[in-house]
Amino acid sequence: MVKYEYSRIRDLREDKDKTQEDIAKLLNVYTTTYQRWERGETEIPCHVVIQLSKYYNTSTDYLLGVTDKK
Repeated sequence: MVKYEYSRIRDLREDKDKTQEDIAKLLNVYTTTYQRWERGETEIPCHVVIQLSKYYNTSTDYLLGVTDKK
């Protein structure tokens, strides 16, 4: 199984004191789906990465670990 690296979405969520359920509701997905993304078990769809970058006011490149610059 491929393991994706999405630790930044967890870190940003925790910085905002949000639960996985909170963010799943924001994205209109099941909590288990969001949990799989956060654990890196499944790849996050592009449209969700864009939603998260807008919510956290950061770049998609930062969320995906391409850059350390928010």
